[in-house]
Amino acid sequence: MWALDQATKALAVAKLDPGRSITLVPHVFWLTLTRNSGAAFSAGAQMTVMLSVIAIIVVVTVIRMARRLRDFGWALGLGLLLGGALGNLTDRILRSPSPFRGEVVDFLHLTHWPVFNVADIGLTIAAGVILQRGLKGATMDGGRDGELEPDEPSTESA
Repeated sequence: MWALDQATKALAVAKLDPGRSITLVPHVFWLTLTRNSGAAFSAGAQMTVMLSVIAIIVVVTVIRMARRLRDFGWALGLGLLLGGALGNLTDRILRSPSPFRGEVVDFLHLTHWPVFNVADIGLTIAAGVILQRGLKGATMDGGRDGELEPDEPSTESA
């Protein structure tokens, strides 16, 4: 996810002119190069450093949780979360105007939707997968909420 995000952003920066859209599907889908210092929908544009710190916390937390993963759905969701967070964090650290204040490159534009990037797609799918796993009661270790762990004694009397 991270590599795909960074590769597509590099292509967008190299091939697209800011402020000029390329129509891929008329009235539906364009390529439009923009830069975003905020979060989704450009919210928090003045909080780029805070967004960078939050992304670092997310990345460290997901990496620490990875050791416990035994459920494919959780692994998929957290992997997409990690890739998406790292993709946008890379922009915030390495792009202008300065480290931790860098603007995220966005270039995918759908009708009635803000311009976004591949990392944002990963983050959106991650949210759906994680929500689905949580609502199903699936735990990261492959069990279900409320189930006893293999070595956990039962408290019920016979």
